[in-house]
Amino acid sequence: MVSNTNCHAGQCHCGAVRFEVTLSDGFNSVRRCNCSYCRMRGAVVAPVEAGGFRFLHGEEALSRYRFNTESAQHFFCSRCGIHTHLQRRSNPNLHAVNVACLDGVSPFDFAEVPVTDGINHPNDTGGPARLAGTLRFIAAD
Repeated sequence: MVSNTNCHAGQCHCGAVRFEVTLSDGFNSVRRCNCSYCRMRGAVVAPVEAGGFRFLHGEEALSRYRFNTESAQHFFCSRCGIHTHLQRRSNPNLHAVNVACLDGVSPFDFAEVPVTDGINHPNDTGGPARLAGTLRFIAAD
């Protein structure tokens, strides 16, 4: 893999799907979302330009889920069920990778994660994107 701090290898839980990503902004723009699907899924994601996602193997093992406007595409492994990435509704040229799928990365590595207001999505309201809040992780002593 290229020696670039924005380049990461990753996989689903069972290893059926393996990929490399180039993060658009490193981990500076990690997010969660409060829409009905993301709230249940609970993943912390980092942005990836459309050309920055490369499958090493297992793309055929992915399943796709769409809901509501069916604009966003949420991808998960059909074998272990782990959400690997999504194609964003607000900008279909942007994807977002589940940081928990990246080798050596945990969603608990981030003390604070902004939560976007997906319940009031800009494509629905015509207004600007807003934050719903911030999720904080405080490690036990």
